[in-house]
Amino acid sequence: MRIFILIFLLSSYFVSSAEFDSTKLFYDYIPDATYDEIADRIDCLDTTIPLSFNKTVRGFVDYFTVRNRDYTRGILNRKDYFFDIIEPYLKKYDLPDDLKYLSIVESGLIPTATSWASAVGLWQFIPSTGRTYGLSNSWYIDERMDPYKSTDAACRYLKDLHTTFGRWDLALAAYNCGPGNVRKAIRRSGYKTNFWEIYNYLPRETRSYIPQFIAIIYALNYAEEHNLYADFPYHLPNADTLMVSQYFHLETFATQANICMDHLLELNPSIRRGALPVGVKNFVIKVPSDMKASIDEHRSLLFDTAGSVGLKELEQFASHTPGSTYGRVKEVYRVRSGDVLGNIAGRYHVRVSDIQKWNNLSSTMIRVGQNLTIWSALNYSPSSSKLSVSTKSADQTIVGDTYLVRPGDSLWSISKNSNVSIDQIKKINKLNSNVIQSGQKLIISID
Repeated sequence: MRIFILIFLLSSYFVSSAEFDSTKLFYDYIPDATYDEIADRIDCLDTTIPLSFNKTVRGFVDYFTVRNRDYTRGILNRKDYFFDIIEPYLKKYDLPDDLKYLSIVESGLIPTATSWASAVGLWQFIPSTGRTYGLSNSWYIDERMDPYKSTDAACRYLKDLHTTFGRWDLALAAYNCGPGNVRKAIRRSGYKTNFWEIYNYLPRETRSYIPQFIAIIYALNYAEEHNLYADFPYHLPNADTLMVSQYFHLETFATQANICMDHLLELNPSIRRGALPVGVKNFVIKVPSDMKASIDEHRSLLFDTAGSVGLKELEQFASHTPGSTYGRVKEVYRVRSGDVLGNIAGRYHVRVSDIQKWNNLSSTMIRVGQNLTIWSALNYSPSSSKLSVSTKSADQTIVGDTYLVRPGDSLWSISKNSNVSIDQIKKINKLNSNVIQSGQKLIISID
């Protein structure tokens, strides 16, 4: 009997192993496709944007279907979720449906993707272009990471670029390298009129941009012909909305409301630090819809708890993060003869690494006449340790120097740095104790 059982178990093992091996062999199988077959398939695609095929495009087709199949499987897993977000916006702005594939070339359908050039989000907006199209970004919140808002902005930008150039291939090239570089390439080519004619005059990254776009359209439309399938489709819970107008700590809220923190963060990718800042107004947070009734029932308790955790630690972290602009004022400094980054950093009481991040500098080299963005502390200017402002009350205007209290400040440290006594500061500001709060404005002297 024991021998029979042993034989049965061994046979079961070998059968299951054979099934596993055959499954793995099928999973790893890479069908062959000739140049002409791929060209014919592309010709058969029903697209609004004309798709060219050549050796450059073929190289990227091989990349997506042969050399990096795991990447393409990842895209197949994510595409349905994100295309459902993108497609209505393309329809709203009367844009070609083909443009949804551009988000893959830009970010691989990762809403929080960040490039070396500080481009962020599903559509990889740099800060200036993002602001032009209504996407704000701060230390706490970056709307470039919001799939809905960034898609709306990308549609408006793409529509503007198509209006400018009159062709989708040039509009897409301009989306990658900027309209100025495309105009320059057109001039240098002798005013040629399409992407492939100005190809050699474009930046290197842009030369591969359109070929990648064509190749990813091909790879996703003919995925089955290349034995590529979605194995773990991406999805999130159905969401409802919650309006917040206060400091709000997400992890505390998630714990108290019994919501999966990972889901909450994925539903709200624009919240960069796991919290909303003090002073936020009517910010919309997405929450799982099946939890909305419970949240509404316990709203007061949940909001009070989420509003009482972690603020001091986050503000301190914000003020010390390299390149942070939190609690700072933007200035522009024009580099003069003899300047070095170290001296400029010392003048503004910031770090060299801060200036490098604010200006996308890969080294400490600067040139005379160059404009540098400097984010100085609210309580500091190069010529004075205090910031002159006007403070208006209901019946009078008091003109004086104010100081914005930072984490770790005390009346003693402020008095020492300003040469104004503690008693005088308390008297001017009508303070009944020595207790002050981060973010509080204190009048230091009266003119």
